[in-house]
Amino acid sequence: MTDTRDAHTAVLPLAGRRVAITGGTTGIGRAIAVLLASEGARVFVCGHDGDHLADALARIREVGEGDGVVLDLRQADAARGFLDMGRERLGGLDAVVLNAATAASGVTEMDEAALRDAIALDFTAYLVGAHAAADLLDVNGDLVLVGSMSAHVLGPHSTVYAGIKAGIAGFAEALRRELGPKGTRVGLVEPGKTGSNMQLPDVPVEKQREQIREETMLRAEDIAVGVHYMLTQPRRTVVQQLVLVPRDQAGE
Repeated sequence: MTDTRDAHTAVLPLAGRRVAITGGTTGIGRAIAVLLASEGARVFVCGHDGDHLADALARIREVGEGDGVVLDLRQADAARGFLDMGRERLGGLDAVVLNAATAASGVTEMDEAALRDAIALDFTAYLVGAHAAADLLDVNGDLVLVGSMSAHVLGPHSTVYAGIKAGIAGFAEALRRELGPKGTRVGLVEPGKTGSNMQLPDVPVEKQREQIREETMLRAEDIAVGVHYMLTQPRRTVVQQLVLVPRDQAGE
């Protein structure tokens, strides 16, 4: 029999890993939670809607093990509180995925209240969540931030979202250098156009399905596979930035 042991690097199993995921009740976060749970990870998710949480947990528990909570990450103590709860419920934390976000448009197209809400959820909650994760992750932990290609594909109707996601990209790269020597891997995944609730109401559900069939839009599960890849690489490796876009969006 041919010896193929050197043909592939050893990968880390997900079975038994304890993972907290913000925004894990819909879209990309839900897809990440379902995939990781299906491979034996124990997941703890949060979202802002009880019906969405119930739906996500029903699916997660069909394939694996998970729990969750409804909360508003825009509140000052919510991000750390969520991770504290996750560590207590799971008996520790091996990985944290910061994913929860809301859509935002041009700075002149939003009132001040909407602008502050977007900053609170899309930026402040990420930094506060990362601050808490640095304290709460177990040895050899993983922190994954879900950013966006909007940080690089700039337009007049995306100034707020693009600015926030560009900030997340810079933060993730610098944080990798800060936490890497301490044993925590930090990676950034940047999705392109992906079917999710964030596309509503501009792109209705049936239109999203049509674009996915036409391969001009990604499925949330495509992004989940990227996070799976990041979490299963050997500890000597960190996937610093993973960009996933529809084939037809690649040249934009």
